[in-house]
Amino acid sequence: MQFTKGHGTGNDFVILDDPEGRLPLTPELAAALCDRRRGIGGDGVLRVVRAANHPAAAGYADRAEWFMDYWNSDGSLAEMCGNGVRVFTRYLSSIGVTGSPDTGLPVATRAGVVRALVGPDEIAVDMGHPRVYDRSTATLDGLVLPGAAVDCGNPHLVCALPAGVELAALDLTRAPEFDRALFPTGVNVEFVTPGEPLDGTDLHTLMRVYERGSAETLSCGSGACAVGAVALRDAGLDTGVVAVDVPGGRLTVTIDERTCWLAGPAVLVAGGEVDETALRS
Repeated sequence: MQFTKGHGTGNDFVILDDPEGRLPLTPELAAALCDRRRGIGGDGVLRVVRAANHPAAAGYADRAEWFMDYWNSDGSLAEMCGNGVRVFTRYLSSIGVTGSPDTGLPVATRAGVVRALVGPDEIAVDMGHPRVYDRSTATLDGLVLPGAAVDCGNPHLVCALPAGVELAALDLTRAPEFDRALFPTGVNVEFVTPGEPLDGTDLHTLMRVYERGSAETLSCGSGACAVGAVALRDAGLDTGVVAVDVPGGRLTVTIDERTCWLAGPAVLVAGGEVDETALRS
């Protein structure tokens, strides 16, 4: 089985080129590929499939040729992955699929079709408007943190840390507790604190995230969009540019009247062949 390895601000993925949708990918195989000691290692698997050849994406085939079949590192499926879309697009670009320089490259996901603009260093994705829709809490080591529920095509809970609680000190080796009635399929929980002002941005936020199906990751693109939307709302702004610093680097979230753009680096770092039999054993 041929693979490529890529990452966006440290959010890393195993990429499988399967245009016809014939690879026997299962939850167990996806988890084995993502195993950092017995497999290749990654926060998830990106299977590159033509939309017409995958039942979850066939309805989008008239709008997007390619479908990002995204699997979390535990073998579960996810609707959306902002960094995953950017790395997926970098891979397509590497094989000569770039889309229009004006309208971008459409990519089908389980949350719908998004557009990506490919630059030499960064890739920006039109993620659609995040929807801040409710309040809830996350509990971490007995600390109850109020948060805002945000729909970015997948579920998020953005929790601002109170004074005296350091972002770096949080123990994210275990999943935060959350309201399963509000989030019946689980939730990505973002913990945030304000950053110093930065030129060219309206707001600057620091973030760590515990991702549903992947545990703590170095970055979460859709989570950054959720954080940007909540930060602008709390600042009384309808639009603006938010720099979101994650442990793996910096993402830029730009929200205008129409949509939300997620921008940042996306790189391919390795490629090769994996022994599927060894993984399964």
